[in-house]
Amino acid sequence: MNTVALESNEIGSTLWWSDILTALVAVGWNVANVAGIVVGGILLSWVLRIIIHRVVNRIVNRTKNKANVEDTQALDRSPLAAVRVVQRTRTLGSILQNIANVTIVIIALVLVVQLLAPGTLGSLTLLTAAIGAGLGFGAQNIVKDVLNGIFIVAEDQIGIGDIVDVGLATGIVEFVSVRVTHVRDANGTLWYVRNGEITRIGNMSQGWSRAIVDVGVPSGTNITEAESAMLDAANDLAKEPKWHSRILEHPETWGLETISGDLLVIRVVMKTRATAKDDVTSELKLRLKSAVEALGLTVPSLSSVTLTGNDAAQRVRGANPPRTRPTPIATTPDRPLWRTTLPRPEPKVQDVSKEPNE
Repeated sequence: MNTVALESNEIGSTLWWSDILTALVAVGWNVANVAGIVVGGILLSWVLRIIIHRVVNRIVNRTKNKANVEDTQALDRSPLAAVRVVQRTRTLGSILQNIANVTIVIIALVLVVQLLAPGTLGSLTLLTAAIGAGLGFGAQNIVKDVLNGIFIVAEDQIGIGDIVDVGLATGIVEFVSVRVTHVRDANGTLWYVRNGEITRIGNMSQGWSRAIVDVGVPSGTNITEAESAMLDAANDLAKEPKWHSRILEHPETWGLETISGDLLVIRVVMKTRATAKDDVTSELKLRLKSAVEALGLTVPSLSSVTLTGNDAAQRVRGANPPRTRPTPIATTPDRPLWRTTLPRPEPKVQDVSKEPNE
């Protein structure tokens, strides 16, 4: 009896230890698999990050080499396309990196759940479908924000460093993500604008801009003389080396804009780079004030103007409209434009009966 009991206890203890070892081995394999999934996800994220970083750097360096510059800030003096390529490439790189990280995390979580509880995902199919449908209705705004953000960056509507007016905020774009855009205004307030809420964008950093200054002079002023003095001052500003690279075209005077009581308002316009509008406007005001005072006149008012509405639409091309070729007037030709087939002349047959005199 005692021998049988001892043998049964030994068998039970052996089975118990074997069960523990089996459970530990299973847990160890699960931990190893989970660790492998996590490490694999981290490695994949690291590899994708390196690839995206290298692609972005290659595009940026190629753009800098074509523009013959070494610093990104120096691209402001190069063609606009080079600046936009760099900004858009860097923004798309950050967005792609975020999308890759989120995708890897979701896939890793699904694999871990499938490994630890193989039947969980299958048994929760209906529940996950219902949750997915609910999230689909509840996450409409998130999906809208993400899609709109991707299109905004891909279509080069805005970029980091641009001065924009997105309706809800106006300022400098500091960061663009797949869901929100960070805009800091002149007061230093950082606005988080959802991309789905942006219905129109006014980008003040693309292409060119105009410095528009209205100069008020007394009513008895000789308009032609005043305009000539102002235009000479603006031309002198455009010829200086410090300002030459910031001014794109010759300045213009748009003539007498308004007459208000004893005040005549003359408008002077200068086309500048988008990033240099404020600096050129300030300097232009000083030059115009000095030019008017040199004529012995006072300057009752001097202000910069931003045109909107119909005024902006009518003045978008400036004072001088673009030259076009005259439309030719059709006239009745003296002869038809088509060629008629003329009858071919009959070949001359030489009379062999008459021999030449020897």
